[in-house]
Amino acid sequence: MERLRYRLITGPDNAEFCRRISALLEEGYVLHGSPTLTCNGDSVIAGQAVILPSEQD
Repeated sequence: MERLRYRLITGPDNAEFCRRISALLEEGYVLHGSPTLTCNGDSVIAGQAVILPSEQD
């Protein structure tokens, strides 16, 4: 799978979301900006941007 330089991860604010972000950090991605939260009426949805630093960074 192609590793994109920028990704915006979204999903329910739960342990699985945290595992997804943690896995990306293990792959070399770094957090980009602050997380965001919203409510869809039933549950809280989280979002976090991550970037893959380039060789020049």
